[in-house]
Amino acid sequence: MSNPNKAKGTAWESAIRDYLNYELDLVNDYGTFFDPMSGENIRRAAQEGSRDVGDIHAAPFVLEAKNTKRPAVPTWIRQAEREAEHAGFPYGLVVRKVRLQHTHMGRVHVSVRTWTRIRLALGMSTSAFRELYGWSVSLRGLDTSRWYLTTTVRELADLIRDYRRTVPGVSARALR
Repeated sequence: MSNPNKAKGTAWESAIRDYLNYELDLVNDYGTFFDPMSGENIRRAAQEGSRDVGDIHAAPFVLEAKNTKRPAVPTWIRQAEREAEHAGFPYGLVVRKVRLQHTHMGRVHVSVRTWTRIRLALGMSTSAFRELYGWSVSLRGLDTSRWYLTTTVRELADLIRDYRRTVPGVSARALR
């Protein structure tokens, strides 16, 4: 790969995919899927041009992976939500690399609207959802479209597991 930035992005996407597959017990110790055909597997998505479908599919979430020096979280969140819509998934999240940290410490960002939809699907109160998954709030001025919530990739693995156990019919096949 001749573009070093693309190589960094691809490496970050692969690290997220591998970490989530391992944490969700979808692969063995060698990284081989227990069920290669399962819609539950976390996979890097093929790029589809102007109708991009996100970087990683982790049903019911589409993850947009970012490995950059300067954050632009509200813009990235809008991109992730648009790409989730293109992919036919209900939720778009951003996963940003934290320099010099392990994959599980990556930051997961979500809009207030999407956070609320996930919380309601799980049937949880605001405080219980915030505490269980370690969400923190970022309020950027008076423009509510720039507000978002943040947790870690480690907590995201727990959220995916719990969502799949709690909400009936969640798999990549059921979402298409």
